[in-house]
Amino acid sequence: MTTSSGTTAYQSSIIVEGEATGDVLVCPEGLSFWGGVDPKNGRIIDVHHPNHGASVSGKILLMPTSRGSCSGSGVLLELSLNDLAPAALVFCQQEEVLTLGALVSDRIFDRPLPTISLQKPDYEKLARSQTATISGCRLIADDLELALSPTRSEDLLLAESDRSMLNGDAGPAARLAMEIICLMASAEGTRTLTSVSRGHIDGCILAHSANLIFAEKAAELGARVSIPTTINAISVDRENWRNQDVPADFGSRASRLADAYVRMGAQPTFTCAPYLLENAPKQGEIIGWSESNAVIFANSVLGARTPKHPDYLDLFIAMTGRAPASGVYTDAGRAARTIIEVRPPQKEVDDLFWPLLGWIAGRSSPDHIPLLTGLELLLPSKADLKALCAAFGTTSGAPMLHIAGHTPEAHLPTAPDARRQKIGVTEFVDAWHELNRGERKIDLVAIGSPHASLSEVSGICDLLGGRRCSPDTRMIVTIGRDVLREARREKFVDRLELAGVHLIPDICWCSIVEPIFPPHAQGLMTNSGKYAHYAHGLSGRHARLGSLKDCVEAAVHGSAPDGLPDWLGG
Repeated sequence: MTTSSGTTAYQSSIIVEGEATGDVLVCPEGLSFWGGVDPKNGRIIDVHHPNHGASVSGKILLMPTSRGSCSGSGVLLELSLNDLAPAALVFCQQEEVLTLGALVSDRIFDRPLPTISLQKPDYEKLARSQTATISGCRLIADDLELALSPTRSEDLLLAESDRSMLNGDAGPAARLAMEIICLMASAEGTRTLTSVSRGHIDGCILAHSANLIFAEKAAELGARVSIPTTINAISVDRENWRNQDVPADFGSRASRLADAYVRMGAQPTFTCAPYLLENAPKQGEIIGWSESNAVIFANSVLGARTPKHPDYLDLFIAMTGRAPASGVYTDAGRAARTIIEVRPPQKEVDDLFWPLLGWIAGRSSPDHIPLLTGLELLLPSKADLKALCAAFGTTSGAPMLHIAGHTPEAHLPTAPDARRQKIGVTEFVDAWHELNRGERKIDLVAIGSPHASLSEVSGICDLLGGRRCSPDTRMIVTIGRDVLREARREKFVDRLELAGVHLIPDICWCSIVEPIFPPHAQGLMTNSGKYAHYAHGLSGRHARLGSLKDCVEAAVHGSAPDGLPDWLGG
């Protein structure tokens, strides 16, 4: 059944068919596979998740929807290629990231991973079961037997150019790309595609072998982008890794991964903050981006339009210039369905307020776009909004948020059934404790997740005020190539290097591994709510989260502040 908005009414369906039997593992909340599941063994490593420590391998995995990073599709593909994937995936809300990973596993690598979308009553029955079996389009569990509707793309309203690609006229890579885009459109409940003006590729981090295998296979098939496309941060400083004690095998494979996307026509920008580039998207522009923080910032702050496209789908969209016309591409899809009343502390807040707020807002609205109110008298900077969007993306699957008085579409009508939440000092204190599990002695200060802006680099110079980092504490700022060039012109780089600060382009904290991450470092300090959330899963170290000033003081003195910030009663 099709609704008046052009989307298909929700029903229990199977998106990727296959055979599976296994124990049922129920996740009460969404999980980011990237940073949340170990690609080497399938174990849940997100310490903030209620299923921490459980293994997803071989399970009939239930969760309402996924959350967090667009890179979860790559982790799922890695698990699938190594026979460590869940036996099947089951959702009860719209989900794109893991669904895309399952489609790539099936269509490109011939490794089916059954993926099902259930109506809520069916989902709840399955969640009470111990085991389940999927065979073709049938799901059988303890007190449940369902005939599932297969996902088909034959009834899509396609342009002549779309059908030409489906017929293989543009080559095998474009045909596969269009096939998967059409299947995703059907799974998302839309019958139409939309044209996009630019792309951003996220699946270029060598967090596992699947990203390299996929990229080189796509390049060998003749994949080529058809619209201006930027590349996310990669896993090495592309020009200097040989001088940084990076193992030759890792550096070589990471470079091959970056080179594969460059061969396919993408621009070697190597930044996770493409909105900081000179030609940033404009309000209302239809784009096809991946990378969760970039998507959330583009939608929320710039007013551009892009769903949180999963890794690999970003390449398919860049190749075809087409994407499923669903979600936040539509006016209805951008409406807030949660209203969060924020009561800021009575004292004047610092920049730590914004990543904490983003992290809490994501938890308060894990599945829906929220509207934040109560902040109208505050004056967030672009860097503050960047930090908020990045932290929000770690705890919510939503691709954007609205902030009354600060974002361009906050005036849009909210959904009639929008639920209401409140955030006050208690929630900020709880979030601070959750994200400050690390040691007070600081060996490493991590800035640049997402990549640092010129204003942040300037701010670090001002906060240092001619002082040097402690010889026992390393301060690393990850930064995009374009911003680094600007910082050199402004002489900020000279000042920071004299103070013992290391600026590294191309990589970011989501991709840094040893030895760039100092092997001896145990105490970790950051101003990024995103990295504070993911740090333990990525590095094995808990982090401390503070303001930019806190981070600079930690770099100079070698220790984190003692207790809560002043504005939280510290």
